[in-house]
Amino acid sequence: MDQPSPDQGTPDKRRPERRRQQDRVRPQPARHAAQPRPISLAHPVVAGYNGSASSRNALAYAAGMARRLDRPLLMVYVTSPGVYCEPLTGQVVGLLRDADSLERWLLSELDQAADASELEVHVRTRRGSPARELASIAAEFSADALVIGAPRHFWHHLIGSVPSWLARNARCPVIVVP
Repeated sequence: MDQPSPDQGTPDKRRPERRRQQDRVRPQPARHAAQPRPISLAHPVVAGYNGSASSRNALAYAAGMARRLDRPLLMVYVTSPGVYCEPLTGQVVGLLRDADSLERWLLSELDQAADASELEVHVRTRRGSPARELASIAAEFSADALVIGAPRHFWHHLIGSVPSWLARNARCPVIVVP
């Protein structure tokens, strides 16, 4: 009964034992060069791309930002709804694009704009309003940032543009690259 419990005693005698236990329990770093990184879209850097020179600059900026933050890069290409009415039947027809060729084109654009090595890259295409779709996808994946190119025409500054709408309505930081 005279034996003290392991928690009793001077602080100097207790600390080394606790440190050794913590060292044994502490997991080893999981990242090795030979192991592939897990695929997840948690808090990506979203890059809106439309093929313009400013969107290519934005893509390069977003790739660098994703690399620095160690986040996935999510490229988003928004097309117009692309519907028309067939004259003879009056049927509304949507224009279909080959998703595989569109994805290959977007990845080749990324390779030309930036170094995509060691980046986890995802591609999404959407139909609709570019501003609304970019804001929607950024909210859906809880994006860390949304990077887009600046408008190229003067009248966009007068009547409003995708960057100005996103700056007011997006729920993440919006970076506009010239």
